[in-house]
Amino acid sequence: MKTKYSLEDLAQNVQDWCESHGIQPANGQVAEAVTERTIRYYRTLGLLDATPGAYLRSFTEMHRLQLLAIRIHQAQGLPLRRIHEQLYGKSEAELGEFVRKAGRQLEQVDTPFEAMAPSERWAVFPLTDDLLIVSRQGRSLPTPLIRRLQATLAEAGRPGGSETKRN
Repeated sequence: MKTKYSLEDLAQNVQDWCESHGIQPANGQVAEAVTERTIRYYRTLGLLDATPGAYLRSFTEMHRLQLLAIRIHQAQGLPLRRIHEQLYGKSEAELGEFVRKAGRQLEQVDTPFEAMAPSERWAVFPLTDDLLIVSRQGRSLPTPLIRRLQATLAEAGRPGGSETKRN
């Protein structure tokens, strides 16, 4: 018989696993604890699969693995949008392997994932699909500067673009 979790049990199970593996979000905008409210929020964002019934003992191992994968990605500083892209369409087996691999890596490291210092407030600015600028002090970048950086990167990506000189 497959394990079923209530909303409260699921939140506690995930929180206990994260604490035992030293998983803490790297972003000050994320709650440190996994709560029932957090789970509901992730469900509305589409990060968790729908439950087959009401919230009374209707969460499965798949939901637990999805939550663990979310927390692992948050510990690496990924925003929820990117986490959604990483987890979308993953099977229970794929999520289980991801969580087991992360758990093994954490066991081999002397120090667990560390959250950012309390004084840090990260800001992330996407430039391209694979490049970001990150400020650990929460500094913002003016939109015109971001657009100039994006244009420079786009120009450098074109054949001969990096050889073109501007006067």
